[in-house]
Amino acid sequence: MKFEKFHRAYLNQRELNFIEETRFKRHTLETTKDIFLFACYTGLSYIDVKNLTIDNLIQGVNGKDWIYCRRDKSQTPMKMPLLEKAREILQKYENPVSQSFLPVYSNQKTNNYLKEIADQCKIQKNLSFHVARHTFATTITQSNGVPIETVSKLLGHSKLSTTQIYARVVYQKIGEDMDLLQLKINQIFAGKKKQV
Repeated sequence: MKFEKFHRAYLNQRELNFIEETRFKRHTLETTKDIFLFACYTGLSYIDVKNLTIDNLIQGVNGKDWIYCRRDKSQTPMKMPLLEKAREILQKYENPVSQSFLPVYSNQKTNNYLKEIADQCKIQKNLSFHVARHTFATTITQSNGVPIETVSKLLGHSKLSTTQIYARVVYQKIGEDMDLLQLKINQIFAGKKKQV
């Protein structure tokens, strides 16, 4: 048997910024954008965002807001500190109409609206809600130096190999890591020259 690998889409920082900065005239697109961005900054899946209630917001060990929930798919408990951008989205929808924390449309409608958002933003990727999870793993966390073990915990994965499917090492990060390595090597050799 042969398994074909295929590239899982994620948004790079430029694409993510462009979506964030775009204001949509239609309320449904603006709301969908917010919910999608919330997932980009938390790594939560569609169903986990949909199931969030006020009870899932707790004060964490560092005194800041955390989300505490169980993944719907695996029932794995997740505790996650809220990034500022995710907190701002929650504050925008502070007075929920229903028990849910955020006004999430059906999965089908959400994905249709995301395709419209991608078209209007001229993003040449098949934008679906699941892209947010890959964006969190790659652009938000790994590209900013968060270790894969931490990313795995934040995504609620029990195996590191699952996280590796989500998180892609981007070439910019490879370049930065190699620059740091070169700096360390230069320091080592500079120290040895002084000792001679």
